[in-house]
This record gives sequence, C-alpha cells and structure tokens, in this order.
Amino acid sequence: MNSFLDDPARFLFFTGKGGVGKTSLACATSVRLCRAGASVLLVSTDPASNVGQVFGQRIGNRIVEVGAVPGLSAMEIEPDAAAEAYRERVVGPVRGLLPEAEITAITEQLSGSCTTEIASFNEFTALLTDPGVMDGFDHVVFDTAPTGHTIRLLTLPGSWTDFLERGKGDASCLGPMAGLDKQRAVYADAVARLADAATTRLVLVARPQTSSLDEIARTSVELADVGMRNQWVVVNGMLSGAEDDDDLADPVATGFRRRQQAALDAMPDRLRGLPVETVPLRPENLVGVAALERLFEPVEDSTAPAHADPGGPSTAPDPLSDLVDQIEADGHGLVMTMGKGGVGKTTVAAAVAVELAARGHEVHLTTTDPAAHLIDTVAGEIPGLTVSRIDPDEASTEYRRRVIAGKGANLDEAGLAALEEDLRSPCTEEVAVFQAFSGVIHESRRRFVVVDTAPTGHTLLLLDATGSYHREIGRQMGDGGRFTTPLMRLQDPAQTKILIVTLAETTPVLEAAALQDDLRRAGIEPWAWVVNNSLAANGTGDAVLHRRAELEREELAAVRGGLAESVAVVPYSVEAPVGPEALRRLVSGSGAVVPGAVVPWAATQETTSS
Repeated sequence: MNSFLDDPARFLFFTGKGGVGKTSLACATSVRLCRAGASVLLVSTDPASNVGQVFGQRIGNRIVEVGAVPGLSAMEIEPDAAAEAYRERVVGPVRGLLPEAEITAITEQLSGSCTTEIASFNEFTALLTDPGVMDGFDHVVFDTAPTGHTIRLLTLPGSWTDFLERGKGDASCLGPMAGLDKQRAVYADAVARLADAATTRLVLVARPQTSSLDEIARTSVELADVGMRNQWVVVNGMLSGAEDDDDLADPVATGFRRRQQAALDAMPDRLRGLPVETVPLRPENLVGVAALERLFEPVEDSTAPAHADPGGPSTAPDPLSDLVDQIEADGHGLVMTMGKGGVGKTTVAAAVAVELAARGHEVHLTTTDPAAHLIDTVAGEIPGLTVSRIDPDEASTEYRRRVIAGKGANLDEAGLAALEEDLRSPCTEEVAVFQAFSGVIHESRRRFVVVDTAPTGHTLLLLDATGSYHREIGRQMGDGGRFTTPLMRLQDPAQTKILIVTLAETTPVLEAAALQDDLRRAGIEPWAWVVNNSLAANGTGDAVLHRRAELEREELAAVRGGLAESVAVVPYSVEAPVGPEALRRLVSGSGAVVPGAVVPWAATQETTSS
C-alpha cells in the first residue's frame, strides 16, 4: 500500500478535481517525507488552497518554514493575485491608447481559467527552474498539476504578440499568451523536467466515484501526451469494513460501500494499466500534523466519534421537490444545473426532468457534458420526456473548421499551429457548444428544457465582449436583427432558473461560490443551490459516516446563511440514482434510507455494547 511513496521522485505532482483530497494527500506526503529525513518544499497552486489552515500557520505567496514539521517549507501561489498582476502587465501599456470597449474586451479575455492557469504556471516554472531554490530541497511536492493544454500552449513556436495582432477578436485563450515570448527558454526547461520520469511523478487523485475516475482517466491521457508518463492513481475516501458486516444495522454504510465498489469495478481501462492505491475515508477533518500522519493508516475503532444526535434543524433536509414545485408553477422554462465535476449535476438534472415529466409536462433533457450518461441515468422511457446529447467533439470540430477557414487562411505555418492549438482549449469548446445548444434553449418558451452543464460566466462574457455570438445567433434566427440571445434569456429570471449543485464539503462549496460570482459578473443570478449526497440529512449507524455527517454542518450553515437564497439538501441515497423510480425518490428524499432500518448512531453503539 502507498507504493507511490516508495522511492519517491524528486518532483511529485498531485492533480484531480476539487474536493477529491489532493491537498490533504500532498500535505500528508510532505510530512511523511520529512519524517524520513528529507527536506521538502510544498507548493500549492490551488485557488481553494487551505495549506495554511492544515498546518495552522500563515503560508502565503513566499517560501516559509512549517514550524510543526522540521524539514518542511511551503508556499501558496495565489492564482487570482497572479492572474491580476498578469492582466495588468498586458493591459496596462495600452490603457488610454485603445478605446474603452476594446480594453473591456481584452480584460475579459484575460479573466478566464486559461489566464489563471498560465499565470500560476508562470510562477511555479520560475521555482522549478531556479537552482537557487531547488538545490535547497530533496523533494518538491506540487498540489495541483498544470493541464496538458497549458503545457502545449507554452511550448508552441512563433511570436504570440504578432499572432494576436492578426487574430484579435476571436473568443480564445490566446490573450493570456501575450508578452510571454521572453520566457520560452524557462518554459522549455520546466517542461523537460516534467517529462523526465526519473525525476517527476504524477499522482492522479480521485474519489471512488464513476465521474471522478472518468475525469482522471482523461487527465492521464492528456498529460501523457505531453510527456508526463510516470503516473500513479490514488483512490481517496474508501469506507473501510466488509460490505455485509452491517446489512441489518446500517443500510446507509452498506449502500455506500456497494456504490464505491461498483465505481472501482467500472474503472476505465486507461487507469487499470497504472498502479492503483486506495486511501481510507477518515472520520475527521485533515487539519494538523497528527491527522495528516494518520491519513495513510487504517481507520481504527478508537477514531469513532463521541455519541451525538445527527439530527436537528441544521441537518434537516430541504427536499428537492420544493424547488420542483416552484419550477412547475411557471408551466415552462429553462432549468440549468451548474457545478464542478463530481458533485452530481447530471443526476440532479435528470431527477428534475423526470419529476416534471411524471407530473404530466413536456420536458426536453439535454447535456453538453462529454462524461455525462443521461440515457443511462434515466434508464427508461417516460411519457413526455425527450433526452438528447450535444456532442462537444462534433460541435468543436465544426467550430474549429469555420475559424480555420476564416482566420487561418492568411497565417504562416507558426501562426496556423498556434491557432490550431488555441482551438483545442476548453474555452473554445464552451463557445462551440454554447452556439450548438442555443436552439435548444429557444425551446423553453413553450416547454420545460433542462440542461445539464452550462457555459461558465467567463465564456458568456467573452462571447458578449467580442460580439461574435450575437451576430451568430442573429444569423441563425434570421430575425433581421430583432432577436433575444441566449445570454439575454439566461439573464432573465422569469425565463431561466440556474441550479448550482455542490456537496457539503469545504472545497466544493468554495468552488460553487466562485462559480456564483462568475455568473453574477455575466449578469446571471443563480436561482437556488442544491447540496447533493448529504450524509447530514440522513441517519447512519456507521461511526465514520456519522462523523462525516457532523463535519457537513458547518458547510450547510454557510450555504444557508447567505450563499444561497433557496437551498435544497438531497440526502445520500443508499441506491444508485438510476432509473425513473430512483430519481423520483431522490426528488422526494424517500430514497435516502430503507424505511425503519436505520437507528441513530448512539443507539447502535448501546445495542452493540450490551
């Protein structure tokens, strides 16, 4: 077990979606290496970094010694601050020289995730290639690895500045590259180190959930394509114990284990060819050195929480059915589920659509998520429900074809290579997909349309700033300039209800709050939050799950205390939410537990003791 720590590489990169535990694993790995006598630098580039909180001291954007762990130093690269400084370096010289509308468009182009990632990468490549820093440490542990797209973008040849001048106006990620030509030698050195299997190890972190494992499978391919092939898989959060130990006492724990095992059984073939480790689900927040040192150890009975009542007003579920009642009252409209990967937005979208159809309404359920399996989730025919999928690859291929035929016609070889790479970015895919489902959004004037996965606020603003999608939609609708664009429809609360889906955990809630801020920049006010898979809204006789439920209370209080106007809390379901009946039980909350089979944790302990 934990063989990714055996003979560790000099550089260790932890990557995975928010909330999977990569920060905890990076911190625990750093502590273990230091305990073995090594000197370690821990670097976080995670926007939701809580490394300082984990170690109980301020870290910040400079290297500091971690007082509680001899041999450990740490720093937190602050992505937002790095991106802001980067934007100013690009925009500052032309402020006052260009019209305000162009400054606004450039600023927005530099406000997305591509800019943030490149600015962060710019910061830590300086560390990676600085012998004055690196020579002082035996190991450097990075919390959050760069994407393959960013690495490829940084290594393309040619002059980005000249290319931008010729290609200005596209909804793209090229804006962040302005002014980076002088850094090319530094980037080449950094990328060479990343691709050296003898010195670099990539740790792909996932939860034992199908969507989480699918995500790191895609990441594995992407980073292998740019040379990072020394890869290990860590599945974090496995509930310990045998499945049949508590069939009668606690069906919640049994269901939890069965769903985790089913996800592992369905692990993508890409991951099966890699070393796979599992880390147990801890009944505690991983704060402090003592907790970090226990992370890789088996969960013992001594870690069981004190007897406490898991119920009470703070954990009472607000059923999803209450939100569906309000949606239904309009008779038609657009419903969009938004959220980070792995929070269950596909399931929530399917549940809302199935419930509306079961109540007699015409509903179109569609997705733009390449990892979504709506048909498998619905798993049955329901009168009035139409299910479709917009293929991001097909939409992106068509969009790239149009752009290359236009903008690429007069570019030289280097410029064309830069354009083609840029058009492989996530930003481009969002633009292409949004144009593809604009017609679907139009249907919501006469029936319910439920969309799983929607464009980010940055993409919407980027499209609006360039004016490209207004012109595109005008051509599609043929209204001679008189039309309502999809953005205008999304901004109208009478026509659109945005559901932000999250989990009652620190990182997912922080990411959901950031998404909400992003949408508000685009003039879109989220209608409600859905806190999915809540153990706190359930009863459980399992000590570990009971303690996890208690840890959710603070996050639920934050969501209810000001982050959201309306909230639905969906209890963790002992059954996989697949099929019309299971999805409808998810809406009502009746699928959370087997009726009459769950007893409070304290009562379970009393029975066991006697």
